[in-house]
Amino acid sequence: AYKLNEINMQDIYYPLDTLTGDLTGYSADCPLCGGTLGCTGQNVLDGTTTYNDKMYGTVDIVASSKSLACGSVISFTLNGEKRTAIVLDRGVLGTDIDLLVSSEEYARKNVGRRKFTYDVLRVGWTR
Repeated sequence: AYKLNEINMQDIYYPLDTLTGDLTGYSADCPLCGGTLGCTGQNVLDGTTTYNDKMYGTVDIVASSKSLACGSVISFTLNGEKRTAIVLDRGVLGTDIDLLVSSEEYARKNVGRRKFTYDVLRVGWTR
């Protein structure tokens, strides 16, 4: 069992935890948004919705509560597509996640508000 656990921990896609919350979408220019990511200070008003992570490659950007540390990586399925995302913003409560998308229209049509389950792959910037 110890060896199996050691092998699983070397797999960067092995879930460390599984959580349930609400998934919503938001755009950088929403009425209450400043266009700056809460964890990095990066301005995303230029339409940026992804981040190039050294370990996971190009991933989506999400907002979380402080229950997930900045730099945490999660995976989930949206409309049948497996997605990997990194926490780079704040502004939601509990275990909810807000997915950064290109426009409010895209958020309404493709994300909406839904209950979902997601896996935590990394807590913070290092595993």
